[in-house]
Amino acid sequence: MPKALRDEDIVQVRSDVYSVSGSNTNWVIVKEGDSCTLIDTGYPADRDAVLASLEAVGLNPRSVTAVLVTHAHNDHIGAAEHLRVVYGVPVLMHQDEVAHARRDFLDQVSVTQVLAQGWRPGVLPWAVHALRAGGTTHVPVSEPQPFPVPGALDLPGGPVPVHTPGHTNGHCAYHLPGSGILVTGDALVTAHPTSRINGPQLLPAMFHTDRSRALDSLALIENVDADVLLPGHGPVHHGSAEKAALAAREHAVR
Repeated sequence: MPKALRDEDIVQVRSDVYSVSGSNTNWVIVKEGDSCTLIDTGYPADRDAVLASLEAVGLNPRSVTAVLVTHAHNDHIGAAEHLRVVYGVPVLMHQDEVAHARRDFLDQVSVTQVLAQGWRPGVLPWAVHALRAGGTTHVPVSEPQPFPVPGALDLPGGPVPVHTPGHTNGHCAYHLPGSGILVTGDALVTAHPTSRINGPQLLPAMFHTDRSRALDSLALIENVDADVLLPGHGPVHHGSAEKAALAAREHAVR
């Protein structure tokens, strides 16, 4: 079920960085002149909203220099293949996520696993929403590319990948050093329909490939020099990456 984009769904975090809320998931636009880096692309049903968000900030699909993928779950790569095929946009990610994006395998919570947790508050309403948004649609990226070089990428915003495995093996956050921003993807979120917690946190355990590695990756987030965090789910977080990671760890061990 496509979501109509509202003005309040686009948050201008810096003069050149926007966080956009789709169907219970977020993507990020990093502008540089008349081009941009797009980090994640929402659910399949968010495709029109992704395109509308680009237009809303004065861009268009041909402005996208590259799509950066935090991880290849359906709610983060929904429009990636469309942008690649129709507009020739390269889709980049960590080497360990490439096979997952091609759908050589699917490392994502299953319907069976979700139903087993259906007694938890919020799980079944979220599951219905996720199905309607394309959560089980087959959306491989046919030609995903690993990062061409280590360190900062030659893309708008100069994003620096931070490998944060656990949610998936190739999950990456992206540091924007010039803006003091860390795009955390699902390595650290600030809210989720299946969580009763508000603020920095890990997603519930069923969503992680390896929860203990996800917990360990909070130490990598903690070391990033950023004072704004843009999560894959939940609102923008203003505060240091160090304190946010500590808060997420505290919630995780309760």
